[in-house]
Amino acid sequence: MKKSILILSSLFILASVLVGCGKVEPDYTTKEFEAALNNGENLEGKIVSVEVSELEPNSAFGYNIQAGEHLNFVSTENPNVKKEDTVLLEIKKVESMLGSYIISYEKK
Repeated sequence: MKKSILILSSLFILASVLVGCGKVEPDYTTKEFEAALNNGENLEGKIVSVEVSELEPNSAFGYNIQAGEHLNFVSTENPNVKKEDTVLLEIKKVESMLGSYIISYEKK
C-alpha cells in the first residue's frame, strides 16, 4: 500500500512539473510593450512577442533587433532571426536614449 501511494505521488509530481514546463506565453505584443514603456511602466522580467522589422548586426550595441516605432532589442550574441520573424524575448534592462529604447533581453 505504501509503495503504491509513493508511486502515485511521484507520478502526480512529475505530471505537475511537465504541465508547468509548457509553452511560454507573452505578456505583451510589440505595440502593447511600447505603449507601456511610453507610460513609464517597469517591464523588466516581462515576456514580449516581437516581430522583427529589421536586424542590424553591426550596431554600436551589437546585434540590434528593430521593432515598433522606437524599440531596439540589443544583444552581443547573434539572435539568429530575420526580418518578419516573430520571437519571444524576456526583458532584462530598458534604457532610453535619443528618443529610442535600448532593450537588453534573453531569448525564450
